[in-house]
Amino acid sequence: MNTPHDAEAGHRSGAIAVIGRPNVGKSTLVNALVGAKVSIVSNRPQTTRHRLLGIATVPGGQLLLVDTPGIHRGERSQSATAMHRMMNRAARGALEGVEAVVLVVEAGRWDEEDTLAYESLREAAVPVVLVVNQVDRIRDKAALLPYLQQVTEGREFAGVHPISALKRKGLEALVAQLLTLVPEQPPMYAEDEITDKSQRFLAGEMLREQLMRQLGAELPYATTVEIESFTEEATKSGPMMRIGAVIWVERDGQKAIVIGKGGTRLREIGSKARLSMERLFGCKVFLETWVRVRQGWSDDEAALRTFGYDE
Repeated sequence: MNTPHDAEAGHRSGAIAVIGRPNVGKSTLVNALVGAKVSIVSNRPQTTRHRLLGIATVPGGQLLLVDTPGIHRGERSQSATAMHRMMNRAARGALEGVEAVVLVVEAGRWDEEDTLAYESLREAAVPVVLVVNQVDRIRDKAALLPYLQQVTEGREFAGVHPISALKRKGLEALVAQLLTLVPEQPPMYAEDEITDKSQRFLAGEMLREQLMRQLGAELPYATTVEIESFTEEATKSGPMMRIGAVIWVERDGQKAIVIGKGGTRLREIGSKARLSMERLFGCKVFLETWVRVRQGWSDDEAALRTFGYDE
């Protein structure tokens, strides 16, 4: 980690946890604030499975945004898998050492999982900023005010910000308030750093994003990715990443779905993932993918640790 020196007076920096139920746009918000894609997104709940740090360097400060898996009910139920339990613990563990929390909700909606997310913040003893996302989807803007009154009644928030993370609307006021909630201190990362995760980790996430986007209806949570090899080579046209990735599923039938007829689906997934990697890494990528079966991996904590899931 590079630590810049001689930061200007008044510079503020600190960690902000981004919390909320699944699929409210936490990762989209983190990407919008960072100004680069560090968290994968899809329209499937629980796309984010890891804690990930997005580094937003803005005028006057640096916000270390801890993107988290969505908090959901059922952690202690018999049907909850080891992966679900680990994701919930990762989300709650993200509250340690932060200066403030952003609670993200969907405009016009507040349900039991939103209440669960809010209640999980009570013991954190840090300011909570409510971010009401996707306000662009509310056609009747007059309905927004009574909604805001309803969700804030009896709950303590340091601020309330209606935004559209996808369209990057309302973010300036949010950033301005978040900077007031972190201490005056030098930046912790260099200006060009956008995450604490390695390129190897991000490559696996880019591939998993395509699995979620293209197979979410059929295999929403039965796949994961392991990067077996990751090397950088010098070529005549410039640097090239050579990446070997294994897509793990739990049954033979799922393997057939991922591969598709004549391998067409796997090639499409690999092609789109490769293009995402090239945009992120700024160089050519040669990606090889294999599909393998490991029964019950999502309910096996040892397997989850092998695949890089930790708390």
